[in-house]
Amino acid sequence: MKRTHEYFMNLAMKLALRAKGLTSPNPLVGAVIVKNNKIISQGFHRKAGLPHAEIIALEKAGKEARGATLYVTLEPCVHYGRTPPCVDKIINSGVKKVIVGMIDPNPENFGKGIKMLKRHDIKVEVGFLEDKLKSMNEVFIKYITKKLPFVIVKVGQSLDGKIATYRSDSRWITEESAREYSNRIRGDFDAIMVGVNTILRDNPHLDALDSIRQPIKVVVDSQLSTPVEANIFKGDGKVIIATLATGKGQETENRNILAKKATILDIKEKNGQVNLKDLMKKIASLETTSILVEGGGSLVGSLFDEALVDKVLFFIAPKIIGGRNAISSVMGKGVGRIDEAIKLERVNLKRIGSDFLIEGNVSYPCLRE
Repeated sequence: MKRTHEYFMNLAMKLALRAKGLTSPNPLVGAVIVKNNKIISQGFHRKAGLPHAEIIALEKAGKEARGATLYVTLEPCVHYGRTPPCVDKIINSGVKKVIVGMIDPNPENFGKGIKMLKRHDIKVEVGFLEDKLKSMNEVFIKYITKKLPFVIVKVGQSLDGKIATYRSDSRWITEESAREYSNRIRGDFDAIMVGVNTILRDNPHLDALDSIRQPIKVVVDSQLSTPVEANIFKGDGKVIIATLATGKGQETENRNILAKKATILDIKEKNGQVNLKDLMKKIASLETTSILVEGGGSLVGSLFDEALVDKVLFFIAPKIIGGRNAISSVMGKGVGRIDEAIKLERVNLKRIGSDFLIEGNVSYPCLRE
């Protein structure tokens, strides 16, 4: 049975996903080399600085690559980065045809790799499983085109949207299975972000379970009130405290103490608080492509107010907490009209134990300045 382009591209996509959470700031990329409808070799990009998927597959194929077809999820590169251009190796391999899943959104390479291959009489076809591949690399696409990290808000809340009671009791709203699931996915992100109130109230460790790498821990703390004995300093992973450069006496003393345990990142001020847009730009400049925000309600609400959230993971427990003074999962300014409400696209609903996970990409009907 003759296999289709979609079949081989789907295989390349599955290969790419093996490195999920490991390739930042590079994209996820998989490659398959096919000859006479048979797979000769395959490869995927494992980590920034290591060979790209096409190179791995070509080196495995050796002389067998001559006259074959290369399937690759992302357009091969023509520019020097941490590694040499991939198109040179492809051209010299003798491959006769390249099937590209999607064009590289990187302005340095956009369309150039395809043109170079065609210039050397290699047939190129583009656009297979493109929607799935864009979803797979949504983090890279935003980072490379907007120079901003992809921001996902994760919340564990009651049915009525509370993350703590009026007495600030929050342990535990969701079940252990939901909490374990949410902790495991931390390893897929470059950074975990919380507001200082979450540190003061819950004192979390913010470590990723069963992960070969630990994300950076980012605390948004305009007054530098993070306790020096907080649990975030006890585990693995770098800690960044985003604050304002005020230079006041007590703040200077706290800065000197905290600077021994964390990187202090000075951010512009907005209404007496950390300017979140400036923070995101500076985080991106550190090659941080993705951030998982875990609260609290004020930070989450402010991120929505600034239209900085790209995706949400809401774990909802079938419990009702009530109380006008109970802490809500999304605070901030909010919207004034229903037609301004932030909507979700590509929504998925999953049950985890007795809790529910709602996942979706964020759509802003009315972007606010």
